Amino acid sequence: MTEKLALELQNHFGDRLQTDVHMARYTTARVGGAVRWFAESTTAAQLAADARFLWELAVPFRILGNGSNILVSDHGWQGMMLSNQAKAVTFDLNPTQPILKAESGAALSAVVRAATERGLSGFEWAAGIPGTVGGAVYGNAGAHGEDTAQILALAEILHRVKGILSLTSAQMGYQYRSSTFKREPGQAVILTASFNLIPSTPALVKEKVEGFNLKRRSSQPVGASMGSTFKNPANDFAGRLIEAAGLKGTKVGGVEVSPVHSNFLINDGSASAQDYHQLISLVQKTVKNKFSVDLELEIEFLGEWQD
Repeated sequence: MTEKLALELQNHFGDRLQTDVHMARYTTARVGGAVRWFAESTTAAQLAADARFLWELAVPFRILGNGSNILVSDHGWQGMMLSNQAKAVTFDLNPTQPILKAESGAALSAVVRAATERGLSGFEWAAGIPGTVGGAVYGNAGAHGEDTAQILALAEILHRVKGILSLTSAQMGYQYRSSTFKREPGQAVILTASFNLIPSTPALVKEKVEGFNLKRRSSQPVGASMGSTFKNPANDFAGRLIEAAGLKGTKVGGVEVSPVHSNFLINDGSASAQDYHQLISLVQKTVKNKFSVDLELEIEFLGEWQD
């Protein structure tokens, strides 16, 4: 790092700038080496200014939400992690078409609670998902046969080249657990999103949320993990393929293919990021050899890894 770059970063971020921050405390799997730089962005406007600044300086960066979809090498990563703490949530309570608007760092759990309190339906599927609004919009998060694409009204996005864009769901290029921007990483930052919800009652929405939570608790393991590790292949389930390949309970170091749900890789408290990388590779190779299916990751690797 040159002295000039260090000074420019310090001048822009001020007291927000941290260096050599280990990611284990910021990821749901509780593993990960140090990133070179780390800073929190507390509003959508600040997040946009930070992203523009880093693009201008050609400093590689990623947006950190809840830390469920990023795995940083034990050897670290020579880039910046912007922790998205822009969490404001507002409502337009139009009786015919209520709208929920949230900054991209808002936790899905908080959004679900806020909608439930107001008796607004449409976001119940997100109950229990350890992610943020930005991550959901970026990756078309979903559960129980529903997803972000079905309720997104408008996403405000900062594009590296095109500037601020306001895009409808139809303009996001959504596919299963994917969007145009996820397929072109590093080119855009989600700032805010507005969602079309349905008038209901707090009691009815709460009942649906509790039903989804009960289903999730009965079918998904507890413990530190990244949630679903692999995307479901067309007309199949990643967990079924992994179990059918005889991998349920397989361990590498401190990481185990969950005996409860095979698409979850659980950290027993002693795991390293390399353990995750090796177990993921083993699962992909085994499923490919047995069923000729390529399991695609839900997560992103950052840094250097050993094969």
